[in-house]
Amino acid sequence: MHVLEAIRERGSTRAFLPVPVSNALLREVLSAARYAPSGTNMQPWRVHVVSGAVRDALCTSAMARAHAGHEDPTPYAYYPPTWREPYLSRRRACGWGLYGTLGIAKTDRERMIGQQVKNFDFFGAPTGLFFTVDRDLSQGSWLDYGMFLQTVMLAAQGVGLATCPQAAWLSHHELVRRTLSLPDAEALVCGMAIGYPDLRDTVNGFRPDRIGVDEFVHWHADQGLSP
Repeated sequence: MHVLEAIRERGSTRAFLPVPVSNALLREVLSAARYAPSGTNMQPWRVHVVSGAVRDALCTSAMARAHAGHEDPTPYAYYPPTWREPYLSRRRACGWGLYGTLGIAKTDRERMIGQQVKNFDFFGAPTGLFFTVDRDLSQGSWLDYGMFLQTVMLAAQGVGLATCPQAAWLSHHELVRRTLSLPDAEALVCGMAIGYPDLRDTVNGFRPDRIGVDEFVHWHADQGLSP
């Protein structure tokens, strides 16, 4: 797949087929992701792959906790403490667009929660990834991590796999830590579902809008030379 095609086709997949992903294919994806850039080649990423009984036990516990309303204080603030425009409108459009695709009304709190809890089953993907970073590293390493995560997702797209990056797992990071015996020095960055997409499922037809180039690009050039 051409890289530009992979970028355009990549999306957050929320329904997967119960088809295992071979370790060889996962290794191919993660091996390609090694080439993501990082400041002074620090390569601050660590990846924990869960499947089989470990994945199932972790998901069962996480879903039970979520249904019971139990959450851990998140290890870092993924979202701003106060929402403002234009980010508030974009967030609402994404959320209501997803629920609208699934036929979930704004007043149907039970179905909303049911959809949210699917995060903790990796949306049916037989394999999940957890990404960790050393706590004592600085913001630059977190910027590097974003580039690494994107590279993982594009590499997966290129070999016919789909992904869904999941900040939702932050609310159960202590459960993840205990299950995977993570050292205290490592902080959870996020989870990610990876597998073969269920293209028949309605939810995978949802794609949030992207703002146009001229809405976020500012051209700085000599007068008359702007594109």
